[in-house]
Amino acid sequence: MSAGAEDRLTRLDLERLQRQRLRALLDVVLPANRFYAAKVAQCGLPAARLHEPDVFSQLPFTTKTDLIADQEAHPPYGSNLTFPLIQYTRLHQTSGTSGRPLRWVDTNKSWDWMLGCWQQCYRAAGIEATDRIFFPFSFGPFLGFWTAFEAATRYGCLTLAGGSMTSLARLRFLCDNRATIVVCTPTYALRLVEVAQENGIILGKQTAGYSVRAVIVGGEPGGGIPATRRRIQESWHARLFDQSGMTEIGPATYECLEAPGGLHLLEGDFLAEVIDPRSGRPIPPGEVGELVLTNLGRLGSPLLRYRTGDLVRVNPRPCPCGRTFQWLDGGILGRTDDMIHVRGNNLYPSSLEAVIRRFPEVAEYRVVIAHRGALAEVRITAEPTPAADARQLAELLAQAVREELLFRAEVETVAPGSLPRFEMKAKRIIHE
Repeated sequence: MSAGAEDRLTRLDLERLQRQRLRALLDVVLPANRFYAAKVAQCGLPAARLHEPDVFSQLPFTTKTDLIADQEAHPPYGSNLTFPLIQYTRLHQTSGTSGRPLRWVDTNKSWDWMLGCWQQCYRAAGIEATDRIFFPFSFGPFLGFWTAFEAATRYGCLTLAGGSMTSLARLRFLCDNRATIVVCTPTYALRLVEVAQENGIILGKQTAGYSVRAVIVGGEPGGGIPATRRRIQESWHARLFDQSGMTEIGPATYECLEAPGGLHLLEGDFLAEVIDPRSGRPIPPGEVGELVLTNLGRLGSPLLRYRTGDLVRVNPRPCPCGRTFQWLDGGILGRTDDMIHVRGNNLYPSSLEAVIRRFPEVAEYRVVIAHRGALAEVRITAEPTPAADARQLAELLAQAVREELLFRAEVETVAPGSLPRFEMKAKRIIHE
């Protein structure tokens, strides 16, 4: 069965396919993978029946803490390896924004599986072989853009690598080669807009003879934040498509043409659960919970019942696109480890960004969370655009936070160009 047909299966047939793939995965992994063989043995579950839903649901969750501890105990790559190390051909690692980076190795077969996941993302976004896809980032150990780039070449597109360039050079390269698709983080999409405006480069439909028609973003939650999304689309005169995944789990979701602002789970390649972050129990569709994933094709370094830390809400209604893969309303809503307690309110950074990005006069921003015992104070530093009234902007921003998020924040402005710019994941939240 082709990957393109899986998203049209009935739920019953899809669940049957998932069980088949889970059983095939476990048949390979459990005899050879020390990490999961030990986990199954410790909890006393029958390995021969682990593919059965009622048995699999008893397997303890895998957490990032587990993986870090395993790599510390078995350096450098841990014991979650199904094959001898000589069979592994790729090494990547997480960004380390939430702690120590995880190193992750893949076999050629696991790599091909991830490229197939990305190709489903391109297909859902209406990408064609005639498109020219520009990747304006440096190729370091971060997995996401490597898989996106190589998947695009296999998809048949002309792929344009923009490493080792300044932002201005990347924009000129984009224009000279008439790119139609751009893949980057939401933060960098906005940074390129800023550089284009500073240098008189017109993005979008006004460009003679061609235009960037789509911007595919990932790596951070901006693509699912309405204000950030709107700013990117209006500035590029292009449709934005969100996507999410993790170095350790692989590309896991995509946005379809027909339902902007949400993400489909790649259920032909993943088993997905949504749980209460505190109790670990499953919650019904329509409620916000933590996404738990099992990847079904990454045999070399699999993850079973992995707590991603991503907060999502499954929409129980069918998606207008006709796909039967579960649809996450609003995409990734936040992270379980990002929640801040401010004056009795539970606050996620994405909520702050949703307010701040509504002001086009804000070129960049930074948030400092000052912890004072059980309380936290929020200070927002906003960098205005050159033509903005800085004092008025600070007043309006403070008022918007007070009215919409129900707490007072100290807001200050700095001179244009003062705050740092980011190419990959932005680091705007600072804890004191």
